[in-house]
Amino acid sequence: MGKWDGYRVNSDLSESSLLTTVVHPSTTTIVGSENWTAPNSARLDRLVSSLLSASERPVHTTIDMSGVQAFDTFGAWQLARLERALNAPGHEVTIVGLPQHYTDLFRAVQEASERASRTKSKPRQEFTGPAAVGESVAKSATGFLLLLNMVGAVCAAALRSLRRPSTFRLTSMVNQLDRVAWQAIPIILLITFLIGSIIAQQGFFHFRKFGADDYVVDMVGILVLREIGVLIVAIMVAGRSGSSYTAELGSMKMREEIDALRTMGFDPVDVLILPRILALVIGLPILTFIGSMSALYGGELVAWFYGGMSPEIYIARLKEAISITHFKVGMIKAPFMAFVIGIVACTEGLKVGGSAESLGLRTTASVVTSIFLVIVLDGLFAVFFASIGM
Repeated sequence: MGKWDGYRVNSDLSESSLLTTVVHPSTTTIVGSENWTAPNSARLDRLVSSLLSASERPVHTTIDMSGVQAFDTFGAWQLARLERALNAPGHEVTIVGLPQHYTDLFRAVQEASERASRTKSKPRQEFTGPAAVGESVAKSATGFLLLLNMVGAVCAAALRSLRRPSTFRLTSMVNQLDRVAWQAIPIILLITFLIGSIIAQQGFFHFRKFGADDYVVDMVGILVLREIGVLIVAIMVAGRSGSSYTAELGSMKMREEIDALRTMGFDPVDVLILPRILALVIGLPILTFIGSMSALYGGELVAWFYGGMSPEIYIARLKEAISITHFKVGMIKAPFMAFVIGIVACTEGLKVGGSAESLGLRTTASVVTSIFLVIVLDGLFAVFFASIGM
């Protein structure tokens, strides 16, 4: 079976029952018979490989499968392999006689084989590092565009709700506000209380060396109201509520509930995303206020028991150290951070695929990205407020 030219019938009687070739100068008929199944895989693979190793190829090849009695995935793959190898430019391959009940299996294997052949090979090892950097940059750019798309969709949904208030899902927003704000109060109180206590304790421990105990109150008040209070609360909300949003939307996408909403004529942004983001925008400033007061109270207790400063002196010193400007700086940041957390969480939720692994990866990416953007936003606000003298 080394040449196609000349007229010849396959004479290998031990294997010719599976694959027989009838060769003419310009055309060839390949006749399949018996069982093209896994038990005959070695014989069939040897015959197909021998046929494809021929030095010349005919212009037209007909593969007659009418004599095949059994046909499984392996047989379908060998037939697809044979067709793909012979179907070169200038050559024509025709498959005839394949029973109808095997056609669907062959087409499925054929499509899978074509996809596999189009898969890009892995880059060479010496270029793996730069390629990974390039892929990361491309993915970051794509992710940024998706975030911008989500911002536009949410703004458009908000405008539609303003024009037609009856379409806004107030009950959904109130339910989300209960989950985001009310149910988060205990953990926010505990964490911010501990943070305020730790800042005060470390301040007394180090400032006492210089006889500057009074300035601990200034440090606690300004840090908590301007930076630490809103930042800690935003990070807590990103880990608690942001991950919850991503998991909920991702699970709904996996169960095709979001597609069902679109089929019924509802916009998922109006129904699912807008109430969640508004709940965050309303709830985070409330939690920031509660958390800041808790941190200041923790600092007061440490100043009393550890620093020997009475509550009256602490409050009097706090009044001198802080102003309403410091309070406004922290509160202005809160809605913007909440908006960023909500946008990232919902975007990552809609990117979930059809597997549990995808859900876990998107949830992790949601929390990490939210915390990163919250810290970046806090830095930008710090520069902005410093530039305008706040």
